Amino acid sequence: MNSLLEVRSLKKRFGAVEVLCGVDLTLETGEVLAVIGDNGAGKSTLIKHISGVYPRDDGEIVLDGQPVEFETPKQARRAGIETVYQDLALADELSVGANIFLGREPTRRWLGLLPVVDKRVIQQETQRLIDSIESHIPDGTSTVAGLSGGQRQAVAIARALYWEAKVVILDEPTAALAVMERENVIKLARMLASKGVGVIYIGHNLVEILEVADRIAVMYRGRIVHVTRSEDTSQEELIKYMTGYTDRKIA
Repeated sequence: MNSLLEVRSLKKRFGAVEVLCGVDLTLETGEVLAVIGDNGAGKSTLIKHISGVYPRDDGEIVLDGQPVEFETPKQARRAGIETVYQDLALADELSVGANIFLGREPTRRWLGLLPVVDKRVIQQETQRLIDSIESHIPDGTSTVAGLSGGQRQAVAIARALYWEAKVVILDEPTAALAVMERENVIKLARMLASKGVGVIYIGHNLVEILEVADRIAVMYRGRIVHVTRSEDTSQEELIKYMTGYTDRKIA
């Protein structure tokens, strides 16, 4: 596999608190990389740097072999980095299709002059996309307000897939979901990876993490302290690194 995204010696301080202490992380093309750690380990701060929310104090982010520096999430999205946050950032009053195309709507010329949103293209493309991810979502004219948590996750992931994201960050995607919906989100994460997308999967459920991830990176007090392939580790080992206790206590 080729390295798709690299985080090199990333540092971030908020006042007197050093939140990221020289983080190094590599995401490969077509893999699911889980990033785990206890509350306060630095996971959210890390992904907010990658997605353009926070500026870094020091270090480097490299995408497709080129150093990048994003001042806004919009710049990160244009570069191919999509983030699906736990709150999803969906517009409840809009249709499934309108959410997928929000801010990037296809247009046509009315009477050959005035640009108008092409609702037919949105509806057709939305249905094609829903069919391709094999999700049970009402047709593209339905608003997302009445969708379940799992269906809303599918809409957000479908949006990333349609816009051909290179990297998709899933931030606690199965929090508060029922068992069947969690399984569907795991399936969608694996589907993204099978299409060559690099997936960063943030989570706490270690059973789920071991199922979905190709590799697992453990964060502790602002550092990556352990990286392993899923088949080479266990819940017990991961917990030791998450809590700072291994055969040699992490300083």
